[in-house]
Amino acid sequence: MTPLHPFLHPQPLRLLVVTDAWYPQVNGVVRTLDTVAREASLLGHTVGFISPDQFRTLPMPSYPEIRLALFPGRRLRRLVASFRPDAIHIATEGPLGWAARRLCLKRGLPFTTAYHTRFPEYVQARFKVPTGLTFRLMRRFHAPSRGLMVATRSLFQELTARGFSNLRQWSRGVDLDRFAPGAKDLLPDLPRPIFTYVGRLAVEKNIDAFLALDLPGSKLVVGDGPEMARLKATYPKVHFAGARHGEDLAAHFRAGDVFVFPSRTDTFGLVILEALASGLPVAAYPVPGPADILTPEVGALDEDLRAACLRALPLDPQACRDHALRFTWRATATQFVHHITPFLQDWPAVPAPKGRPVAIPHRPAEGA
Repeated sequence: MTPLHPFLHPQPLRLLVVTDAWYPQVNGVVRTLDTVAREASLLGHTVGFISPDQFRTLPMPSYPEIRLALFPGRRLRRLVASFRPDAIHIATEGPLGWAARRLCLKRGLPFTTAYHTRFPEYVQARFKVPTGLTFRLMRRFHAPSRGLMVATRSLFQELTARGFSNLRQWSRGVDLDRFAPGAKDLLPDLPRPIFTYVGRLAVEKNIDAFLALDLPGSKLVVGDGPEMARLKATYPKVHFAGARHGEDLAAHFRAGDVFVFPSRTDTFGLVILEALASGLPVAAYPVPGPADILTPEVGALDEDLRAACLRALPLDPQACRDHALRFTWRATATQFVHHITPFLQDWPAVPAPKGRPVAIPHRPAEGA
């Protein structure tokens, strides 16, 4: 077994993660939680998940692939008691997150939370709800958290200014074996340079800002989502590859010459690290996430996204790869457990459930 990092608790822990985002969704939240659980298990810990697939659900309005748990309270209580956790982490602010928060407060169980998603901005983009109202709800949700984990220093500073407290910085990693430089022969019919976007095709990702640009060569879009049909109809010259996974996804990253990240609302952007690890320089807006990850040697930040794309084009692929080597999932898992351990001494006994225990081990989807 890999020796425990000195920041980690010296004894194996049972860590329970409650999340409204889980497979079959494929996004940064799911990939982060899944990979951190794998790394924590290699460090000797047991990680369990409470996720929507364990409950009756209904589709989220305007986002049907996201399933929302219906009345999860009773079953959630049983799952928590059966797992007998040493610590609880509430990853999302959906129905399961709120139910877990109520349970923890009622029973005096300390818990940590995370700010994975710019929920106020997403709600404004989709439903025109003022961000001030949603930020007020988010502050209420996270206020009792013993540690609110955020991905970047910029987000830490922004949320502090908005009245959030108990913040902890929790970075991200990249699979450096899967995402690596290599042959660019996957798409021989696309004129070069190839400007690539990888991610969900959704309104909050601001993809039009990229696809509407006048750029040399070709534009490649990898991913799927509710905006797919509209984007394909609006930009017929763009090559849409659809959703890709595993080595196929890695090959599509390698095929490009510049990675374009048009989002203004992501809290980090795992795809930025995957692009850098693949040897692609990155063009993005100067906003939190890209501004925290990129340096002038590996990316170009500009309010003029076209200028950023052209400035990124001649950057050194090896410098991009070297920069990505700084971000490992082992370090991410180490930080995660480190932020949880200070509160273990406050953990009370969780009552044993009546009847047969329910096991909820970490169980990623097949092929994820």
